[in-house]
Amino acid sequence: MAPNFSVRSLRYVAKVAAITGMDMHKLRHDPTELLTRAIQPMLWLLVFGQVFARAHAIPTGGVDYMAFLVPGILAQSVLFVAIFNGISVIWERDLGIVHKFLASPTPRTALVLGKALASGVRALTQAVIVYGLAVALGVSLVWSPQALLGVVALVLLGAALFSTFSLIIACIVKTRERFMGIGQVLTMPLFFASNAIYPTDIMPTWLKVVAHANPLSYVVDGLRSLMLVGGATTLGLGMDFSVLAAGLAMLVWIGGWMYPRLIT
Repeated sequence: MAPNFSVRSLRYVAKVAAITGMDMHKLRHDPTELLTRAIQPMLWLLVFGQVFARAHAIPTGGVDYMAFLVPGILAQSVLFVAIFNGISVIWERDLGIVHKFLASPTPRTALVLGKALASGVRALTQAVIVYGLAVALGVSLVWSPQALLGVVALVLLGAALFSTFSLIIACIVKTRERFMGIGQVLTMPLFFASNAIYPTDIMPTWLKVVAHANPLSYVVDGLRSLMLVGGATTLGLGMDFSVLAAGLAMLVWIGGWMYPRLIT
């Protein structure tokens, strides 16, 4: 039984990697997407961050506000890259690609996970941009291999989770127009109801509850503890990874179940 399980696992991983590779091939043909994605974090850090750092309006526990903001903006960039990934699935359905996927023996969860990991790789380019901006702004960052690997893992997990959530939405609404409307409605509440630009300590009680249920808060919390010199986690790094991994596993299972319904 064990050898058979190992073979099946290797085949599953190979199929996930193949789907991820197919999605990454699209990115190589349109690298301008990466450049346009860089504009938003630049505006947040160069405009919003510098203004609020001078105003000293938000208490950050002795951490410089610009340093406090950098992990939050990285998490925001990951969210914005991933949350609109579902529209590509609608395009694929219109082009007949989804029908070909569903006719193949590839497990539905492997299709969903492969697309999710491709979104994570896209999000890693945002991490490079944000790190570059942080260095240019004089923010002290942790450069140890363990911390960098932790950041990579969090970015991949966060992007994969929101990408899978996006795919589930696409399977429900099934049209590009509805999907874009829902995506725009979701991004701002997820961002502002998190600890990305202010600590949870200053939130009203009801918003604290929402923030703790928001997966973006766990991405931000983990990034702050890994990226910043003297950065501390308020939720626990183990908790951050556990919540994101469990959330991703649950959403991949739901996405695998719903993926065939995209064409019905």
